[in-house]
Amino acid sequence: MNRNTDPGNPVRHQNASDAGRRNLLKLTGAGVVAFGEVSFLKTPNAKAQNMSQEWDKVFPKSEKVDHQKVSFRNRYGITLAGDLYLPKDQADNRLAAIVVSGPFGAVKEQSSGLYAQTMAERGFVTLAFDPSFTGESGGEPRNVASPDINTEDFMAGVDYLGLHDAVDRERIGVIGICGWGGMALNAVAVDKRVKAVVASTMYDMTRVMSKGYNDSVTLEQRTQALELLSHQRWADAEKGAPAYQPPYNELKGGEAQFLVDYHDYYMTPRGYHKRAVNSGNAWTITTPMSFMNMPILGYIKEISPRPVLFIHGEKAHSRYFSETAYANAAEPKELMIIPGTNHVDLYDKVDVIPFDKITTFFNQHLAA
Repeated sequence: MNRNTDPGNPVRHQNASDAGRRNLLKLTGAGVVAFGEVSFLKTPNAKAQNMSQEWDKVFPKSEKVDHQKVSFRNRYGITLAGDLYLPKDQADNRLAAIVVSGPFGAVKEQSSGLYAQTMAERGFVTLAFDPSFTGESGGEPRNVASPDINTEDFMAGVDYLGLHDAVDRERIGVIGICGWGGMALNAVAVDKRVKAVVASTMYDMTRVMSKGYNDSVTLEQRTQALELLSHQRWADAEKGAPAYQPPYNELKGGEAQFLVDYHDYYMTPRGYHKRAVNSGNAWTITTPMSFMNMPILGYIKEISPRPVLFIHGEKAHSRYFSETAYANAAEPKELMIIPGTNHVDLYDKVDVIPFDKITTFFNQHLAA
């Protein structure tokens, strides 16, 4: 299977001979880091990818907003691709604005775009973007993540909105979904321009990659994972290109229910998108390394006195991430648990995503 997001760039499959790489280590947001079948990828252009001008979202286009493709650069010089949504007939008023991204391994044509378009319908200028190295954004190699660079991506979105003629730069908020919920909180802790933040169905990616789900990974297992990851760097350096994990969200049978839920979103018409890492593509094998000793929520208290709204599903396997973050955050803060919902329900089910609550929250805290 081609795991590259660029269909014109073939992947050469190689079988790693080291038996130790065949261990499945439960250390990533998708549930495993697999050191078995890997592939090596020719890295494409480090600049922005070619942006599609067609409407290729997994949700219908709203007639209540104006939409345009945009690009902007982060502090590391990577060009990010985004979708800008503006309420129709906003006249000459400068409006409150919201930067949106996530989930981890998704693209702006999926959940973040749905959130952004919906909030634009409710009167906000919104920007949904692809994080560095993914989707239509630039950076190479493809499909690698970094807690530092991806936190910076949110702040670059704030840069962009703050220079836009339709935006009141003193009224900017952030929404982070899933793994980008943790990144959003990290960004807002340091970026004092942001006035309010929502973390929906949040993952703390540094926690899950370093400790596994429910903090179940032992020191011995962590050390073994780091040994394998460290030696993988030599293999990558020798090949001149990174090895990739097996395709994400392909089911073989017997998976945990939350992995079945991920498949139901990312691998079916409900949410499949060819550019998404989670839609049958893959992260680099060494992606977890920068997360495993870099806790991103260590300064969460410093978001205060700006407000935080946590939203999570009652039945989500990931609920404990929001509960821990909520406990550690300073006031003002709120935790909203949505009855009967799992983790991915809050990706796209507009009948359960509390958009009324999110609108009220931002109207209050981004008031003129």
